[in-house]
Amino acid sequence: MDRKPIVEVRDLVGGYGGHLVLDRISLDVYEGEIVVVIGGSGCGKSTLLKNMLGLLRPVSGSIRYWGQEITTMDEEELALLLQRLGIAFQSGALFNSMTVGENIALPMEEYGRMDPALREILVGIKLDLVGLSGTAGLMPDELSGGMKKRVGFARAIAVDPRIVFFDEPSTSLDPIIAAGLDKLILDMRRLLGITVFVVTHDLASIRLIADRIVMLDRGRVIFTGTVADVERTGVPRVRQFFDRQPDKTIEARGVRTP
Repeated sequence: MDRKPIVEVRDLVGGYGGHLVLDRISLDVYEGEIVVVIGGSGCGKSTLLKNMLGLLRPVSGSIRYWGQEITTMDEEELALLLQRLGIAFQSGALFNSMTVGENIALPMEEYGRMDPALREILVGIKLDLVGLSGTAGLMPDELSGGMKKRVGFARAIAVDPRIVFFDEPSTSLDPIIAAGLDKLILDMRRLLGITVFVVTHDLASIRLIADRIVMLDRGRVIFTGTVADVERTGVPRVRQFFDRQPDKTIEARGVRTP
């Protein structure tokens, strides 16, 4: 029997202030896999992510989690669903006035009462999972960029979500730190059994972690497949992205590339 996706996006149209960015996007996410969404700047990756997280309401189309349609949910229903999702933002998005431990505990406090002693234990467990044991009392400005990303990861898994979304997890990091975060994503999937949805443009990361790749271009899905499928595809835009070839339009405007 075919597997049923746990996330189904169908014919999604969306944008900002009357400007459409997504043009009938459709994709599936299956339990336990790592789906990586790629594409050039302005292709719609971030807009897709915001729609899937309920941060933007689409113009039309459907987004279902475990068969539940979220585009018609009210705020209370959506809040209940979001308890099953974790989000690691691009910058880490830590609150500078709160300690590392307080940042991680925030979702635990938001989604229900918990004994403070138990909360402290759980914060320690999450920090241990991301390789930052003993840092609960530090402030964000005492952390390196890579450490902030890891704290963001720990907060994303604070309430044991079933799906974790990562927005450009390796942006602004050196290759060694970025590789460590890629390994962390793979380890969290293995240890916690989570499903992972990643938006990135980092080619090394894509090749290492992706079970399936979804490529967007001008608001549309132009490719879905594995890393092996990428190597065989003849889709010009996909080849250009993975071969790191410049746009011909740049040279046409009189800017010659080396």
